[in-house]
Amino acid sequence: MDERPTSIHLDPRALRVLAHPLRSRLLTALRIHGPATATSLARELDTNTGATSYHLRKLASVGLVEETDDGRGRERWWRASTASHEWRERDVAGDPDGEAASAWLRRHYFQGFAERYERWLDASDAESVDWRDAAESGDAEIRVSPDHLRAFEAELMSLLGRYRDPSPDDPQARRVAVYFHTFPVVAADRPEVSA
Repeated sequence: MDERPTSIHLDPRALRVLAHPLRSRLLTALRIHGPATATSLARELDTNTGATSYHLRKLASVGLVEETDDGRGRERWWRASTASHEWRERDVAGDPDGEAASAWLRRHYFQGFAERYERWLDASDAESVDWRDAAESGDAEIRVSPDHLRAFEAELMSLLGRYRDPSPDDPQARRVAVYFHTFPVVAADRPEVSA
């Protein structure tokens, strides 16, 4: 049984380390596809082994990835240390580099979501009607204080945690991406009215 924690809280240093295009892609690849060598990751991500090894060591320095015991000789296998990570803006408030890293990561993740969702939309015609019907999207607005929003998010994460483990006995079970964004509604500028 895997005793590793499912999530890691990123401190400002870890956030700055992760806010790099290749490092973010490396961590995502390890989380999705499982353990790999720097060589196989370099091939998958179309980069070179030296850069991949360097950036894996940087990720390891902040606890996001770790070596496995599977390597032989000079071959080193890496895996994601946890299934997910999180951070709070208060952790980087007043730290310009930390704030920039947080902003970059949030935009990077949103772009990744949009690309991933578009791939689903492009491929969905070939999926069964069961999967097309089950794949939901939607939005809602709630009126809450910051404390209540944090409580809502904690409850949502708890619910997601109950479904995180695979269903090995269900032949229809597949990996499903779940994204959520909570943010205060910002009033749009009033549109110009043409005469």
